Amino acid sequence: MKESTEISASTADRVARLKREAEFHDQVFVDRSRASADRFYAIAGPAYQHYRSLVAEHAAGLSVLEYGCGPGSEAFDLARSGARVHAIDISPVAIELAQKKASQERVEERCTFQVMNAEDLRFPDGSFDTICGSGILHHLDLARSFSEIARTLKPGGRAIFIEPLGHNVAINWYRNRTPQMRTDDEHPLLAKDLSAASKHFTRLTPQFFHLSVLATAPLQGWRHFELFRKATDRLDRMLLAPWSPLRWAAWLVVLVLEK
Repeated sequence: MKESTEISASTADRVARLKREAEFHDQVFVDRSRASADRFYAIAGPAYQHYRSLVAEHAAGLSVLEYGCGPGSEAFDLARSGARVHAIDISPVAIELAQKKASQERVEERCTFQVMNAEDLRFPDGSFDTICGSGILHHLDLARSFSEIARTLKPGGRAIFIEPLGHNVAINWYRNRTPQMRTDDEHPLLAKDLSAASKHFTRLTPQFFHLSVLATAPLQGWRHFELFRKATDRLDRMLLAPWSPLRWAAWLVVLVLEK
């Protein structure tokens, strides 16, 4: 009886968490409550360019699942490149906006958008050549998510994600002082989370982005901003190299998980 009660409590907690996530992201898409963070994302170009280039590689003819979608989804470019894309989100508002944009972009025949729990996918085993997502894993139960990603990837398939990391003290200080910009349940990834992922995949390749460049965020609009940003980007390539002990202090990581 005790075990049954614990399972019921765990299920109830999970349902409540998913409901909070859906409600928060519905609201974000309506009122853009995260707009104040745009100055930081404006300097994150190298990380997102790397992520998008990996996702777009040899896209023609591939079956792709995108975790988390909306008007900024990768689905539209992937569909134009000849991929068949399934995109999911916990937010009905995100799905509605993505469907509208797919129609505007005239790629709706190659895209399917569904409200779905990423921790409990409704797809058969080995469905996808590629699974991708931007800033989604850190909202999820990672054990469930990694298991589902591995299950639904085809042999030889790749999962590609761009995610925030949770080791940098200064970044965590900022996060703690802007709680309105994030959910109560999100958890930027830690080194132990990447170790946990390696149990489900034959190869895991992380690439770390953005440390010293974060200091340039308040300088946007300054006439020498671009020079300063490019210089700190070059510095970060050294500071965050695979052999550097500073790499875990990065803001973002691009993960490639291979099955």
